[in-house]
Amino acid sequence: MNDTSGAKRTKTENAESGFLAPAALAKNLQAVLVDLTALQLVGKQAHWNIVGPNFRDLHLNLDEVVDIARASADDVAERMRALHATPDGRPAVVAEQTSLPDFPQGEVLTHEAIDLIVAAVEQTTGTIRHVHDEVDEADPTSADILHGILEKLEQQAWFLSAETRTPQQR
Repeated sequence: MNDTSGAKRTKTENAESGFLAPAALAKNLQAVLVDLTALQLVGKQAHWNIVGPNFRDLHLNLDEVVDIARASADDVAERMRALHATPDGRPAVVAEQTSLPDFPQGEVLTHEAIDLIVAAVEQTTGTIRHVHDEVDEADPTSADILHGILEKLEQQAWFLSAETRTPQQR
């Protein structure tokens, strides 16, 4: 019987040795992993269902967000394995643990989608920033990975949000 109800710890595999991630580090990296996994799903949902002004540019930009989220989730999961922690990206776990807001079903106007995707990206970077100091204290190498993810996602939030911004009056 397959367990799909939530995250379960597995036994440390005997083939590995070296630094063992403390429980708090594994938990923090898991939180980042589920938000990155959810972000790629939200990004694709938007990519498939946006309509309206500037469709093509946003459609393509959403694939950039998805690619960053997918590659970053892989980096985090592989880092967890290197630290003898077990990443859990099963759909039920992602749905249960993500901090990202739901994305609407069906067609979404491009400008509304921008706001929703920026909120999802900012929630993901918020999770990363929330766990950062504990991760850095436990394992600076994992924190370095998080730095790279922040750089890429915050740049995407800027790119996306610039589409609907109005310059401040001087």
